[in-house]
Amino acid sequence: MKAVSDHNRCLVSVITPCYNAERFIAATIDSVLAQSVADWEMIVADDGSTDASPAIVASYATRDSRITLVTLNRHSGASHARNTAIQQARGRYLAFLDSDDLWLPDKLAKQLAFMTDHDLAFSYGSYQLIDTEGHSLGTFVTEPSITYASLLKTCSVGCLTAMYDTRKLGKLYLPDIEQRQDYVLWLAILKQIRIARGIVEPLALYRVNRNSLSSNKFQVACVQWQVYREYEQLSRVQCVYYFVHYVCHGLAKYCSLRAHAAWLSLHPSGMKPSGGGGGGKNIGGRWPGSRGLVAGAKALSTTSA
Repeated sequence: MKAVSDHNRCLVSVITPCYNAERFIAATIDSVLAQSVADWEMIVADDGSTDASPAIVASYATRDSRITLVTLNRHSGASHARNTAIQQARGRYLAFLDSDDLWLPDKLAKQLAFMTDHDLAFSYGSYQLIDTEGHSLGTFVTEPSITYASLLKTCSVGCLTAMYDTRKLGKLYLPDIEQRQDYVLWLAILKQIRIARGIVEPLALYRVNRNSLSSNKFQVACVQWQVYREYEQLSRVQCVYYFVHYVCHGLAKYCSLRAHAAWLSLHPSGMKPSGGGGGGKNIGGRWPGSRGLVAGAKALSTTSA
């Protein structure tokens, strides 16, 4: 692959996989256009959509040269779409944003300043949750710092908040697996650096599909074990140790979400709009650390009518 010359570079490349997201992609792009930092490019890799998603992205690309549509020939999954966008990225920093999520206007500015001030190669942050109609579901407060060992126990990094510096790490790609590919990337980064730091202030909106409560927990658990054994090459004893932590965090997440779903069934008008449209995505495996569990559960239980 040909190297990118300095005069062709930009500060941040936004990596966005897209598949049948016609309902949400416009709002996602608008949230990037609203950033207070203007030196960015957004690469939307359309993963074989059969709806109007490519046309919507193309219409934005004709109006703003910072937006690029990459069309894949067939549906190959989010990992392949993200990697295709990473290959074309010209930015020093790579930031990730899925096609149904949103950034708040100062997200890039605050995160770039945070990384510069602390000389970080990788950072992440807290985020708000909204449902498919844009109503608030509370806030996930992430851990202020993580290590490789702590990340093995539970993933505190929401993909929509993650950003890494290619000058410090080079270009890193995601493994070709159906689930947890972003988690494996964060683990690979934490192997290179001693510690990563997170911004406690929520700077993004993560869209949750209510059907996530009925997702295949056994399948996700199997993938988690696969990550430990095949990608991290942990011993069986290590796998059991970290898997117990993973299950405990997962049970706490599941119970909290079930409790909130029950609360919503009793208070259907109790959610306040939080901006944007909605999304359809499973949050399995993305629940933050213990801080997030406490803050998220508190926020969900105290949402006012």
